[in-house]
Amino acid sequence: MINCFKKRPKINQKLKKQLKQKAKQLPSSFSKSDLTPWEINIIEQIDKKTTKFNKNNITRTKAYYEFYRAHPEIHWALLGHLVSRNGGWNMTDLKGDLLPRLMTNRERENFFSFLERGNWLIFQDVFPQCLLYQQSLAKQKNLFYLLPYLDVSIFMEVIWNNFWEYRDCRQLAIAMIINEQNYLEERVIQNKHFQDTVLHTIEFKLYDTFRFNHIIFPKLNEITGRPSVVGDTLYQFDELHQRINIGIRLYDLLFQRKARLQAIIQWAAKHPHTGSRSDYWKDLFHPVNESAPGPSYKRRTKNCRLKKGKTRIYSPPLQFAWADVEHKEAEKKDWFHDYQVLYYLDKSEKEIGGEIYDDYCNALEKIELAIIAKNAIFFK
Repeated sequence: MINCFKKRPKINQKLKKQLKQKAKQLPSSFSKSDLTPWEINIIEQIDKKTTKFNKNNITRTKAYYEFYRAHPEIHWALLGHLVSRNGGWNMTDLKGDLLPRLMTNRERENFFSFLERGNWLIFQDVFPQCLLYQQSLAKQKNLFYLLPYLDVSIFMEVIWNNFWEYRDCRQLAIAMIINEQNYLEERVIQNKHFQDTVLHTIEFKLYDTFRFNHIIFPKLNEITGRPSVVGDTLYQFDELHQRINIGIRLYDLLFQRKARLQAIIQWAAKHPHTGSRSDYWKDLFHPVNESAPGPSYKRRTKNCRLKKGKTRIYSPPLQFAWADVEHKEAEKKDWFHDYQVLYYLDKSEKEIGGEIYDDYCNALEKIELAIIAKNAIFFK
């Protein structure tokens, strides 16, 4: 295991200088014809392995976790695993007990396409970086000069080079957060199709307003033996700055306390990701639909506990909710153009409590009340 460098050197000026040098190179200057057969083979193997694991949310989430187990110094891999679990839960919510009562089939399909595209794009950008790091370790040689041939931003090439030298695990993780969110910005958030079908719709604005967009990390409770949750809430999903900031907060929440980190890792190890929320709360969610069909709905929960005699909330596994998607190739464009993003690397670690239980339970109850209100209007 590679040890992380604890005291981060102030190297932002060095990073800026290196980025300026890299920015002078045109994308057309990175031709695979300039590479040796050995280098081309590495790129082809990375592409092949990335495609294999980028099949769906389940395969991506597992790949992140397995990589973190092999290389725990790459903190983002665990963060990516946990956030990807949340992405899967959001996907299956669209086919569960509650959201289908509030959204049309077309709205839910559009929302799934939005979530799936983002999940796919992040993996096809970040996992090759991880695999190239793995190859660098195996060859005992810095291979990050190959990142541009994998269509990875020059920003990350400079960051990986510095990680190879300084082993600053936190800086690398934050840089990967910056990279992934900027990578998504033009390809998903600013994409007109997703703006028209998801981001600018009333349904999405209500989703954001009602604070349904929680990101939770289950962990084992040593006292009860039952899972509990910590996490944070993302406000204004379409704001790049907000997404980067919550990524940094979630990173600090995950890694600043060793006991909490270990409890989360223990839970993840014992609960393979299926996409069903029953993975972490079996007494509240169930992978099989136990409720009676029909438009009528009565409240089942209070403080995240089932009311007496009520059936559990249906939360299907991903494999039964959505078919795999064939994606069109990602746009080949480097997002990096503003050195101001280095500001995020200077942000000091903050104590994050992660208390989210009450907010999460309140959001669940709001969804139930919204369903009842809709029924009262349309099914009198």
